Amino acid sequence: MLDPRKKYIQVAFNKSLSEVSSMISMLPPSDNILIEAGTPFVKRYGTRGIREISKFWQDVLGKPGYIVADLKCMDRGSREVSEMAAAGASAVTCLGLAPTETINEFIRSCREANIDSMVDMMNVAFPFEVLQKLTKLPDIVVLHRGVDENELNKEKQIPHNQIRRIISTYSNVLISIAGGETLRDVQRTFFNDSNIAVVWRAFYEDPSATSDLIRDYLNKI
Repeated sequence: MLDPRKKYIQVAFNKSLSEVSSMISMLPPSDNILIEAGTPFVKRYGTRGIREISKFWQDVLGKPGYIVADLKCMDRGSREVSEMAAAGASAVTCLGLAPTETINEFIRSCREANIDSMVDMMNVAFPFEVLQKLTKLPDIVVLHRGVDENELNKEKQIPHNQIRRIISTYSNVLISIAGGETLRDVQRTFFNDSNIAVVWRAFYEDPSATSDLIRDYLNKI
């Protein structure tokens, strides 16, 4: 599980399995790196993809690494959780827009499978209100400006302003920020007390630069 005293860079991969293998091989063996199987990757490769990238990352680290399966569950998440956990996922995601019953069952299933639950608050205006309704809290809250929002709604801000309200009440919850790609975005994310910064675009656009990119991001931790 993650150390709340540390900062992490979560790199989301959405290319082909062979390309992702090559990119992961370029990463330094750092416990501060989390590997995400992005939603398009999971849809394309399923549990096989999780098993493969788990192996790729273990080969780099010399031990099992942290793998996030970005499922974005909206209903019946318990079965998906168990399948991804068996394939080697360390964490899975459920959308905060899902029914409260679904999120509760998702979190329960994650605890039963001994993996982290991530609730993604993309397009949720008031994440705090979602958390108040839950029977148990997730391990990680993802505050997320979506890709389409980032490209088509330039006024939409990365939701850093939600971080302190959440952690001031729920101190055991970790915060992940998705939707900022630049080094400055990552720096701001950590300055505002987030535990995890999620990045993907630069790696997707220039896979050959993976090694240099991750070192630049890690320097911001």
